[in-house]
Amino acid sequence: MEHLTGRCACERITYRLHREPLIVHCCHCTSCQRETGTAFAINALIETANVELLTGNPEKILTPSESGRGQKIWRCPHCKVAVWSNYGGAKDLVHFVRVGTLDQARSITPDIHIYTRSKVPWVVLPEGAQAVEEYYDVPSVWPPESLERRKAYMAELKA
Repeated sequence: MEHLTGRCACERITYRLHREPLIVHCCHCTSCQRETGTAFAINALIETANVELLTGNPEKILTPSESGRGQKIWRCPHCKVAVWSNYGGAKDLVHFVRVGTLDQARSITPDIHIYTRSKVPWVVLPEGAQAVEEYYDVPSVWPPESLERRKAYMAELKA
């Protein structure tokens, strides 16, 4: 896999992913709609250890989330673009990287559409796209390699 790279709008924050994402979500929840000011957010889930910050120092903003556990959104302190989030369930072990900040964003498609119960009516999902009204059962959706990687970070979470 070619290492994916990303940046904020002003390019003061740059980063590299050292592995393929675990999974890519297109989230249609009302929180993502409000935070992004658009119809959905596309996030590539990846272990924090596989994200290398090349330049800059994102600032942490605490915000509510639909789960009720909150999230940390990491933004460029200059242009304020969100580069990734951490949610309560996985603590800081998994980044939800904003796909739009990746240099290769056009080549990344969602593996699953989540929280489609609040999808705006004019968004039409691609034929055959995997979609759920809320969240999903991870073992039934994630590929086997991603599940193995998940076991490793979940063990770290419990340690």
